[in-house]
Amino acid sequence: MSDVTLYHWEPNANSGKPMLALMEKGVPFNSHYLDLLNFDQHDPEYLKINPLGTIPAMTHGDRVLTESTAIMEYVDEAFDGPKLMPSDPQDQWRIRWWMKFMDQWLAPSFSMIGWSVFVGPSVRQKDPDLLKARIDRIPMPERRVAWRKAIYGLFSDAEMAESQRRVGVGIQMLEDALSKREWLASDHYSLADVNGFNLAYALPLSQPHLSNDDLTPNILRWLRAIYARPATKACWAMGKTDMVKRVAILEQEYIA
Repeated sequence: MSDVTLYHWEPNANSGKPMLALMEKGVPFNSHYLDLLNFDQHDPEYLKINPLGTIPAMTHGDRVLTESTAIMEYVDEAFDGPKLMPSDPQDQWRIRWWMKFMDQWLAPSFSMIGWSVFVGPSVRQKDPDLLKARIDRIPMPERRVAWRKAIYGLFSDAEMAESQRRVGVGIQMLEDALSKREWLASDHYSLADVNGFNLAYALPLSQPHLSNDDLTPNILRWLRAIYARPATKACWAMGKTDMVKRVAILEQEYIA
């Protein structure tokens, strides 16, 4: 049995980042699926692993690692396999620049839109008293606020508009960067591509007016190239909800 266990949800966003990094490195790991929509990440058993109740988390022997991007960097350094962080300092800087931009600036906007459209309506069907109890036990106050907003549709029009604006800006930045090189941050597939794919794989489905073969051909080329990788296919095969079906948009061939 592997001494690596990954606690994760769907191969999407934060959970998908270390999942795909482990797959790319060829590292065997024990998969511990947590149903985010059922609040498994706040169960007492998991809080013993990560008291903050956020996913993903990874254990490697007696080490406990949290925060998806930091886990990816650990995976790349700690295990044999293809390097996902090149040796060139400028490439390293560019990769880390993109990962910080996506994590701190772009991902929260994608998340707000996704929570409003998918997570909120999915969870809203549960028993109201159960929902209140589940939200009340979330360890981090800011996460309790975010869950309440998502579940009860409390994101303001201004918040949603700003998130949509940021997504539009981010799409243009990605398209520009990918017009200059095959991969996002270097001449080789890297952690920036793993990070970016998990954030942007469904763009042509969720933002078809902003990202499609005509408007953003380089983004579509990049997403399809990552989805064609065996590690990505294996990673997405681990999904358990209809969410993973969204990646099928990348199987559609463009006809000019």
